[in-house]
Amino acid sequence: MILLPPAILPNKTYTMSVIKVFDKEFVPYLPEALILEKVKELAAALNNDYKGKKPLFISVLNGSFMFSSDLFKELNIEAEICFIKLASYKGTKSSGNVITAIGLDTDITDRHVVVLEDIIDTGKTMYEFLRQLSNQQPLSLKVAILLHKPEATRFPIPIDYCCFSIPNKFVLGYGLDYDGLGRNIREIYQLKEGDIEH
Repeated sequence: MILLPPAILPNKTYTMSVIKVFDKEFVPYLPEALILEKVKELAAALNNDYKGKKPLFISVLNGSFMFSSDLFKELNIEAEICFIKLASYKGTKSSGNVITAIGLDTDITDRHVVVLEDIIDTGKTMYEFLRQLSNQQPLSLKVAILLHKPEATRFPIPIDYCCFSIPNKFVLGYGLDYDGLGRNIREIYQLKEGDIEH
């Protein structure tokens, strides 16, 4: 796994306040500038690794839409992108059930494929999805993620590119939601200590 090096923030004060979504309070965690810096570093690595290979990026909806959009804008290689929707969350806990809501309609046989995901915690969703993709015989299959919760991971996921390794706490913002809300927040917030998950 390529874990991008720690980012050095410029001398700037970030104003992030505690926010409330439904019945939960969330505290500031990752400012937008740091997220975008890591996304640019990831794009640079992908530009280097996939030069001349015309990769196909598969963005896993809904959570990775911001991550995928910002990343794709930083790529300077020939590349395609398509989308698939998988769901395993209810509230702040993974349901453990993988449901494919939108199928993959692009032929990935003999293609270099990079799956873009917002977060991997237990890994069940991604594990099942990668098995489906492998059956279609891509030339190569890599995973690039924004966030990884190593303490929560229970399935063997080959994470090839990772922007942030984080504690096993529920996070919100930058595409990640809490029961449908919060995806439009530019920063990433963390569930406040003592706020009981359901």
